[in-house]
Amino acid sequence: MSIPEIKQTAAQTVVYLTMTGQYAQTPEGYGRLYGWIDQHGLVPSGMPHAVYLTMPPETPEEDAIWELWAPVGGNPPEQEPDEEGIGVKHVAAMTVASAMHHGPYETVAPTYEELWAWIGGNGYQIAGPPMEIYYSDPNKVAPEDYLTEIQMPVVSP
Repeated sequence: MSIPEIKQTAAQTVVYLTMTGQYAQTPEGYGRLYGWIDQHGLVPSGMPHAVYLTMPPETPEEDAIWELWAPVGGNPPEQEPDEEGIGVKHVAAMTVASAMHHGPYETVAPTYEELWAWIGGNGYQIAGPPMEIYYSDPNKVAPEDYLTEIQMPVVSP
């Protein structure tokens, strides 16, 4: 894990898909998401994200709810999810505590634990769901070389 830091994210427009159940659906979900982006003539403009609306260690996987985000350029209008479950929304800039995880997704739990401890130990409070930003393409990079940024929205008391 990298040394945690506080940073400001930029506002962004994302195409999103809400997922439920097994996390193993994630690759198929991103395939649907990026296929939709291509079909609608949008241009990806950043790394894919996952936003965990239920906490993985606290929620059985079959009850998990999360969103897959694909940032896009051109500022398309917001759109409620269509019949495929895919929508467009604008995400405001936010203050986050951030740490980089290096390695397989299955080994990310200690990075979360250290980040949560750092947040509390530095006087911040969690202000939203955790996010993961994926910097590695699993089709091109070995799992031990994956880079995943963990972000937690925070506020200072």
